[in-house]
Amino acid sequence: MLTFETVNELTLKVTCRGNDVLFTKAGSFIAGNSPGGKNYKFEKLLLGPQNNFGQAALGSLLRRVTGENLPLMKVTFGGDSVTYYADYGQHVLIYKLAMGETISVESENILAFTQDCDYSVRFIGCGVISQKGLATSTLTATGGNAYVAILANGNPIVLSNIQSRDTISVDPDAVICWMSQSGYCDPQIKTDLSWKNLIGQASGESYAFEWSGNQPVSVIMQPSERRGGIRVSMD
Repeated sequence: MLTFETVNELTLKVTCRGNDVLFTKAGSFIAGNSPGGKNYKFEKLLLGPQNNFGQAALGSLLRRVTGENLPLMKVTFGGDSVTYYADYGQHVLIYKLAMGETISVESENILAFTQDCDYSVRFIGCGVISQKGLATSTLTATGGNAYVAILANGNPIVLSNIQSRDTISVDPDAVICWMSQSGYCDPQIKTDLSWKNLIGQASGESYAFEWSGNQPVSVIMQPSERRGGIRVSMD
């Protein structure tokens, strides 16, 4: 069985009791210790984490076509051990999914997940208005030990309307992921375009992801925006 915890906010610590399997971003391992000699090994996944070859090949093709490709590494544990993972000093956020719960996350923000998570890519139809494109990666809990480790460029911010039923509006270029226990719960795309965009006088906040009060969701953002999106102006 695997458990996740963070060390100094920047490192993922994975404790294994017995035999298990972990999926991580390729090359993210930094250290480990185990009694009686090293009892874990690494294997780069050429296709994906699915056991079925056809599903793995189709998933790999879809990830490459949609830009959601994630180079994955499989860590196989043969006994008790503690291993550590990180990615260029980014902050690490741990989330344990409830049975059947789904998290939608940018592939670049995935650090690691356990084998109780079903990993796939799906289309959300968000267009080209930001680096958040037409597809997103999803992880769905299929067992009781569904841990996910997410990367953030800076300390993450969490907004939730599960209790308040407020409307949540966020910049797509700052979104890391969102999760809900009532399906995928994808956002609506709200735009605020006018003639000012054509002369370079836009506010810089011309589009947003929006979840209404009847979409119970938790959204995690990073205090940094991806560079991208449509830049229309006239010098």
